[in-house]
Amino acid sequence: MKIIRACTVSMSVDFFAGMIPDLKKAGYDVVAVSSDGPELQKVRDAGGKVITVEMERHISPVKDLKSLWMMIKVFRREKPAMVHSMTPKAGLLCMIAGKIAGVPVRVHMFTGLVFPTSKGIKKRILMLTDRITCACATHILPEGEGVKRDLLENGITRKPLKVLGYGNCRGIDLKKFDLTQEVMEKAQEYRKSGKFTFIAVGRLVGDKGINELIEAFSRLNSEFSETRLILVGPYEPDLDPIRPETIKAIEENPDIEAVGTQSDVRPWFAASDCAVLASYREGFPNVVIEAGAMGLPQIVTDINGAREIVIEDENGTIVPSKSADALYCAMKRMVTDTEWRKRLAANARALIASRYEQSYVRKCLYDFYDEILKK
Repeated sequence: MKIIRACTVSMSVDFFAGMIPDLKKAGYDVVAVSSDGPELQKVRDAGGKVITVEMERHISPVKDLKSLWMMIKVFRREKPAMVHSMTPKAGLLCMIAGKIAGVPVRVHMFTGLVFPTSKGIKKRILMLTDRITCACATHILPEGEGVKRDLLENGITRKPLKVLGYGNCRGIDLKKFDLTQEVMEKAQEYRKSGKFTFIAVGRLVGDKGINELIEAFSRLNSEFSETRLILVGPYEPDLDPIRPETIKAIEENPDIEAVGTQSDVRPWFAASDCAVLASYREGFPNVVIEAGAMGLPQIVTDINGAREIVIEDENGTIVPSKSADALYCAMKRMVTDTEWRKRLAANARALIASRYEQSYVRKCLYDFYDEILKK
């Protein structure tokens, strides 16, 4: 039975490439559809087929219509039993194309919603595209309960919505994300003795809360000089850039280290004392799961996904988004309240293991596939 997994850009195939061997054993032929990129080799290596359809991440009417036509042709040629999309543009195009091409089962997973933090005409357009995606889908999977609530409360769809397991679309390999000897040896290269180290992993853009995080840390650092902040992720100057004063603060403060994109974040987590997610919006942030698996207490904003992974005073603390003051207070407590921080850290890995272990998350998806395709 042929199924198509679709995403807008090739980087996102990481969310499902590892599942392809299991799906093949279960009798599914997997085809990945995405814009071209080196990550597609992971699909080929896993035994899947790759078809490239160039897609723009943002609204581009002419290019989007061309992508839609290409997608329709792919679906008519491949004749899949199911198409499963999971990023916004791929979801919109695949659900429309799938309906036009007569694909019987059309699944879209909402890994995050952009419209709740947008305004004006942009918000109305985003809500409209999500409504169209849902109207053309036969099955809708919010990645977490927060996303499900936003879809229902904003009237995006009245169709049944199903969250698989505890949420999350990928799960975590606990053997990989662990304080192994190899990881700890590498972490020694990044650790600075006597420094309390915060770490934030993600793109350095405005809606990841980087402006507020830098403001909060700068204030903390002026009071507690033995503090340090590591930023792991790329700048995106053409997409929601951070403020010039934020960039200046990063460049001028030796206790703020922007290390760029890292192929392996585990040693950076192991070299840190607390993880921070200051984002305005997420679907179900994998970085919070990864940090927890590495035993870190966490400060997260009160947003979808993060508030489901972090339980207040159990494995971390939750603060309002867009508030530098709230981040500062939480970071200060992490530095000064040692017993509290140690208790949060002691609970971190066990909580992640109980809900988001990879084989459990994958089984939830496989069971769902079997339910909708083989009944």
